[in-house]
Amino acid sequence: MIALEWMNAWFWFVGGTLAFTLMMVLLGVRQPQVKGRLATVSAGGQGGHGPPQLAADVLRDYTSLDRETRRRLLKEQQKQRFQERLTQAGFYSSVSGSAFLLLRLMMIGSAAGLGFLISTMGSVSWLTGVGIGTGCGVAATIAPGFWLDHRKKTRQIKIRRALPDALDVMVVCLQGGLSLMATVSRVASELATAHPMLATEFKFAECQMQMGQTAGESIRGIADRFDLEELRGMSAVIKQAERLGTSITSAIDVFAETLRLKRTQRAEEMAHKAAVKMLIPTVLCIFPAIFVVVLGPAAIQIWINLIHK
Repeated sequence: MIALEWMNAWFWFVGGTLAFTLMMVLLGVRQPQVKGRLATVSAGGQGGHGPPQLAADVLRDYTSLDRETRRRLLKEQQKQRFQERLTQAGFYSSVSGSAFLLLRLMMIGSAAGLGFLISTMGSVSWLTGVGIGTGCGVAATIAPGFWLDHRKKTRQIKIRRALPDALDVMVVCLQGGLSLMATVSRVASELATAHPMLATEFKFAECQMQMGQTAGESIRGIADRFDLEELRGMSAVIKQAERLGTSITSAIDVFAETLRLKRTQRAEEMAHKAAVKMLIPTVLCIFPAIFVVVLGPAAIQIWINLIHK
């Protein structure tokens, strides 16, 4: 009996010792691995050498991936801004961007060819021809951008002038009992002769509403295509009326009154600026003639009496 108890105690002692030894071995192996990984992270974060080459490889791959991602995002943003610029200038086609870039390249090539042709004809020197071609190429690079901005501004002016009339027609149609979709369709047909550009945009909005968009979202699309704050305000008014369930007629009526007031204030501002702008042609064109008439005889008498004698 005593021998059995002694063997049982010896068995538990040996088992516990082996378990403790195995645990220490595992912890001893695990600790260098943890230290190695910490050293790798520290080497990657502080620019140190680190024990393994894996840290440098991972850091290099991460940096190159981050750089490539940022480059692609920047390229996509530039492409999106360029497409928005073309849309705001009135080019809605998907191939308009490629056509515009092709036109710019043709203009630059034509400018360079013009400089080369002038230099080979012998009328100017080769260096002067290169300078003329370079100047024409720079102008051909910049001119299409200015042309797009001019088209955008022209479209904004036309829509800004037509919008109060369109809102008046919308108020009359809504007060007559038409729905908002029918009102947009009626406004597009009524303004097709006086304001064809706005009528076309309202036709697009009607098609979008038939496909499931709300009126506020459709008007917001027109605002994005023209980059016009008045249309964004109109979209916000319609969205708020739809969300709160209030009368769209009264909201559009108040908004139309605000636009008419802004148009009157803009006209008064232009009238006040006209007086200042008239000073430039007055000084350049009228004053020289007055000086000739007033000071001409005196200058002749001075020349005869003092210089001629």
